[in-house]
Amino acid sequence: MTRAEVRQVILDIIEELVPDEDLSSIDDNEKIRDQIELDSMDFLDIIMELRKRYSINVPEDDYPHFITLEGCMNYLEPTLKDR
Repeated sequence: MTRAEVRQVILDIIEELVPDEDLSSIDDNEKIRDQIELDSMDFLDIIMELRKRYSINVPEDDYPHFITLEGCMNYLEPTLKDR
């Protein structure tokens, strides 16, 4: 997957969780939760969905990487590059 595809995967998962949110103006470098209505359970659902779809196990210590889209992409890109 390319970086853009990884970004789209995250946005697709978020859109499934909060379908009424406008994700078109998401800033990759700002905290996701500051930009849209996501609670802590939604955040965990993102992690669980990545596990379900791509067999990615994200240790709790790595959760801070998922605060921003940029962090998500940096974390996931090496793992998903060959998919």
